[in-house]
Amino acid sequence: MSAAFIAVCATALAASALTLFSGFGLGTILTPVMAVFFPIEAAVAMTALVHFANNLFKLALFAGKADRRACLRFGLPAVVASFAGAALLLWLADLPPLYAYALFGRSLAVTPVKLVVGLLVGVFSWLEIAHTLKGRGLPPGLLPVGGLVSGFFGGLSGHQGAFRSAFLLRLGLSKETFIATGVVVACMVDATRLTVYASHLSAPDVAGNLGLLAAATACAFAGAFVGARLLRKMTIETLHRLVGAMLLVLSALLVAGVI
Repeated sequence: MSAAFIAVCATALAASALTLFSGFGLGTILTPVMAVFFPIEAAVAMTALVHFANNLFKLALFAGKADRRACLRFGLPAVVASFAGAALLLWLADLPPLYAYALFGRSLAVTPVKLVVGLLVGVFSWLEIAHTLKGRGLPPGLLPVGGLVSGFFGGLSGHQGAFRSAFLLRLGLSKETFIATGVVVACMVDATRLTVYASHLSAPDVAGNLGLLAAATACAFAGAFVGARLLRKMTIETLHRLVGAMLLVLSALLVAGVI
């Protein structure tokens, strides 16, 4: 069994479990781990597939409790903006390296797409660690603006959960409706960005690893059950900070062109 298979599946399992309690997104954790083994644009696309499948699973459980008005006011702008974010990702992937250098005998290159995604991984990981957006709902009148912001970053790097939660918190939704509304919007954004990533989904890095994607998806499903039954809040908080610190390291490696 390859190192990529073990690392990706273990991450999907752990990240899905963490998400239940901490709000630390599956995409936030899984994308940089995928990037260790695959080109960054392929890593984002592969993570999007696992993320979408996991959200469809949640959708089957919660869709009937979603707030339809919030889904439309927030979700439709998010869909439009996710096209732009995903298109920007593919455009960045085609740009030449910004800087090349040698380190310990290895030739490394800092590319625009690694630089942008690496910086976003670092910023969103720090926001999660510091709890900067948690509990700080934003005015309901800005819901369409929130959709644009969340959708754009969702399309660009898969980071949409933090902004989505910040805007939905102030709507006064019940816990079940809040979760269901967020899942519906996430599915809308995932479906949209996958259409833009289509050219990369058929690339060898993605099409040649369908078994890995299926296993990672199954692990994400299992993680939800494991997290609900076995993990306690204190354990989650400790893991939350540990994973956040590791993501900051991965962010630095991406920005430096090491991975």
